[in-house]
Amino acid sequence: MSSMTSVEQVKIPGGYKQTEVGVIPEDWDVAPLNEICSFGGGTTPPRAQHDRYFINGSNNWVKTTDLNNSLIGDSEEQITDIAISETGLKLHPIGTVLVAMYGGFNQIGRTGYITRPSAINQALVAVKPKPKKLESYYLLSQLNYNVGYWKGVASSSRKDPNITSNDVKNYLLAFPLVKEQTAIANALSDVDALIASLKKLIAKKSAIKTASMQQLLTGQKRLPPFDQQHTGYQKTELGEIPEDWEVQSLGRIFGFKNGLNKAKEFFGYGSPIVNYMDVYNYPGINSSDIRGLVDVTKEETSAYSVKNGDVFFTRTSETVDEIGITTVLLDDVINGVFSGFILRAREKVDALDLLFKKYCFSSYYIRKQIKSTSSYTTRALTNGTLLSNVKLAFPKGKEEQAAIAKVLSDMDAEIDALELRLDKTQQIKQGMMQELLTGKTRLI
Repeated sequence: MSSMTSVEQVKIPGGYKQTEVGVIPEDWDVAPLNEICSFGGGTTPPRAQHDRYFINGSNNWVKTTDLNNSLIGDSEEQITDIAISETGLKLHPIGTVLVAMYGGFNQIGRTGYITRPSAINQALVAVKPKPKKLESYYLLSQLNYNVGYWKGVASSSRKDPNITSNDVKNYLLAFPLVKEQTAIANALSDVDALIASLKKLIAKKSAIKTASMQQLLTGQKRLPPFDQQHTGYQKTELGEIPEDWEVQSLGRIFGFKNGLNKAKEFFGYGSPIVNYMDVYNYPGINSSDIRGLVDVTKEETSAYSVKNGDVFFTRTSETVDEIGITTVLLDDVINGVFSGFILRAREKVDALDLLFKKYCFSSYYIRKQIKSTSSYTTRALTNGTLLSNVKLAFPKGKEEQAAIAKVLSDMDAEIDALELRLDKTQQIKQGMMQELLTGKTRLI
C-alpha cells in the first residue's frame, strides 16, 4: 500500500488554505516583512562623552534590556538633542515595533512597541508597518507568538547566537485586512492591559511586604496588643529594638551541620533529600514539595536527618546574594536527608515560633551580616562557624513572633493568589493568540 504524503494527510478545512506558515483563512495574505514594513537601526553614542550625550537627556534611547514584549514608555537611559544630531541617530515614530537581534538566546526576538518617539541602539532593529497594510500591535502580537522561531534562525548558521536585520526583513507574516488586524489587536491588548495591571499590583504588594518585614522584624512597628504592653526601646549591637525583645547569636540557638555528598549515580531513587533549589525557591517547605531522591544507608539517614522545624541555609553560590538563603521545614519527612550544598540549623533551645522562622532570616540586617562574613574565592561561601556569629533580634514571647508571621503569611497568600490569577490570564492569552493569530477564530 502506498504511503500518503504529508499534504494528503492534512485535511484543510473549508475556507482555509495551506501556506508556508501553516493553514490560514483563504482571505489572509502571507508576505515577508520587507514588503509591508520599512526598517531602521541605531547606535550607541560614545560613552566617553557621557556628559555631552547622556546627562540631562530627554530623548528615549531604547536598548535590549528595555524590551518587555509589550508597550515601552520611558527608556532606562535618555540621550540629549546633541547626541541625536552628532551621532546620526533617528527618533523612530510611535507605533514602531522593535526586535532584539542579539544578546543571548533569552534576548533574541524580544520585542517592544514604542509609545513615544525613540532612538535605539545597534542591537535592535526598528520595524515600521506601512499604513493600510499592517497594524503595529498585530505585528507585535505575531512576533511574540512566534518568538521561538528566532532561536532556530540564530543557531542554524552562526557561532554566536544572533539574528540580523535581513532575518527580520525576510520573516514571513500571515495577516488579514487591517480592519480584522485591528480587532485582533484590540482583543489581545485588552488582555495585555489586564496582565500589566496584575504585574503592577503584584509588584506593589511585594514592596509593601518587604517594607512590612523590615518594620516588623526589627520592632520598628509593633502589632496590637504588643504595641500597648511595651513601648520602650533598648540599644543593642543591631540598633534600637523593643525592650521586651532580645538579641542572640544563631550559634546560641542552633547547631549547624553540613549536608550529604554522594556520587551522582546514587541520586534519582531512594529517600527524599532537601536540595539547594528547595531552599532557594521556598521560604517554607512541606514534605510534598521535596522532589529529590537519594539512595542512603541507615547511618547516613541518621547522620543527615531532617525534621519539622529544621532551618536550611544555602552554603555556596556564584554570588554572595545567593548564600544564606533559608527555608524552614514545616512537617516531618520520613527518612529524609539534606544535600551537601546546604547547611542544616537545628534548634538547641526552644526560642523561635515555627512560622516566624520563615521570615526572620530575611530581614535586611541578617542578610547584611551573612553577606559581610562570607568568603569568596571562585565561589561565595558560608559555613556553620560564620553563621553561628550572626546576630538575630526577636520577641521573647512566641505570641508576638506568631502574630508577625501571621501578618506576613497573609501577605504571601494575597500575592500568591494574584500570581495564580496572572498565570491563568497568561494562559488565556496564549489560547487567544493561538486562535486569533492563525485565523482559527474570526472576529470579523
